[in-house]
Amino acid sequence: MVNLHIQTCPWPGTDSLYRTYHDEEWGVPEYDHQALYEKLILDGFQAGLSWITILRKRENFRRAFSEFNPEKIARYDKKQRIRLLNDASIVRSGTKIDAAIKGAQLWLNIMEKEPGGFSEFIWRHVGGKQKVNRYRTMKQVPAQTAMSKRLSKELQQKGFKFCGPVIVYAFAQAVGMVNDHLIACPRHAACAKLTNQPRPR
Repeated sequence: MVNLHIQTCPWPGTDSLYRTYHDEEWGVPEYDHQALYEKLILDGFQAGLSWITILRKRENFRRAFSEFNPEKIARYDKKQRIRLLNDASIVRSGTKIDAAIKGAQLWLNIMEKEPGGFSEFIWRHVGGKQKVNRYRTMKQVPAQTAMSKRLSKELQQKGFKFCGPVIVYAFAQAVGMVNDHLIACPRHAACAKLTNQPRPR
């Protein structure tokens, strides 16, 4: 059987869920305010774990966290927190759950006070347009950059938790702020092409 993925980025391995995520989501520019909140929170839950662990639980997280609707999550009370702590289908970390709830409240504040809302708040760190890198090997791909350090610092100043520069760079890769597909991967050109399209409003 021909391996259709032989030229793609090697990090997803042969896991079908991981491959689909790589082929369809990772590196695609995401400008939706709520989707960016969801990904930032899920990356926070990833801290100390692997992304595939979170990816396999993503639908459980969406169910448990009201489809990541910040308006609803921001109103979670002690009863909701206990419900989440007792939900074995997600990562039951009190500090990460608290960070998600606080993050929703901060998201609402940014949406109200920041011009362009949460999306502009995130994307201005790359000038509103995907930075297309041209890495040939995984060893060349950084774990963090000056950009991720700046965004991490701003997020932390706002009150967000679990958003260090390494987590933030993984977030930036995933939501297409940077294109870190290896240049031999077909998704590199596909995602680079997307950055030239009109930005959604």
